[in-house]
Amino acid sequence: MGYRSFLHSFFSALVLTVVTLSLIGISDAQVRSSSNYQIQSDSVNVGGGLSTSTSYTQESTVGEIATGPADSTTYSLRAGYQQMQEVYLSLLVSNDVTMSPNLPGITGGTANGSTTFTVLTDSPSGYQLTIQAENNPAMQSGANSLTDYNAGLEPDFSFIVGSSDALFGYTPEGVDVVPEFLDDGATCGTDTQNAALACWDGLTTTARTIAEGTSANHPSGATTTVHFRVGIGGSAGVMPGVYTATTTVTALPL
Repeated sequence: MGYRSFLHSFFSALVLTVVTLSLIGISDAQVRSSSNYQIQSDSVNVGGGLSTSTSYTQESTVGEIATGPADSTTYSLRAGYQQMQEVYLSLLVSNDVTMSPNLPGITGGTANGSTTFTVLTDSPSGYQLTIQAENNPAMQSGANSLTDYNAGLEPDFSFIVGSSDALFGYTPEGVDVVPEFLDDGATCGTDTQNAALACWDGLTTTARTIAEGTSANHPSGATTTVHFRVGIGGSAGVMPGVYTATTTVTALPL
């Protein structure tokens, strides 16, 4: 499943293309665990087990009663521990992103835009949401580009722009945002608060986790809002044009 969202602003235009992927995967839920082990599923049967070779892997059971899939218009049943490992996962995007306002290249300024990603899963172990840029730097216009915001070890609580800077950054907000984007009201990665429009960093071509749920959230789901910002200093001297960033947001079951 793919989604493209366009974000307009900056000189004649500034475009952010967001590509989102929705994946079906295998959950790692467990029925028994301790600090030393976990049993993912158990079964009372008369035979079976794990068999492997250089070309295949087979997991089988013998003797379970009434196993297999059963479906109707209102339910889906997967009976038996071999059937139960499949999980449902979906990723929904709210809308296209439009940056505002348009920015003049001479005096600079700040443009903002955002979109939301809702992950819905019945995986008992939850999900992980990652974001990455297609290009380095992320925001480009031909041979010209904006610098990816670089906060260092932890995101910056405030979006800091110097007079000669032209920066593109993002921050996630939501119930499952990972600890490095949480704050104590002044510093990021230090507490459990999730202040609005705080804890900024830049996109990279390496996938970075921005949200992580630890349990099933079906049917309500969990929403993460990603805010994007362009900041241009008064003496940055950025060339006018259509600047584009392509970003991939991926949801995976845990």
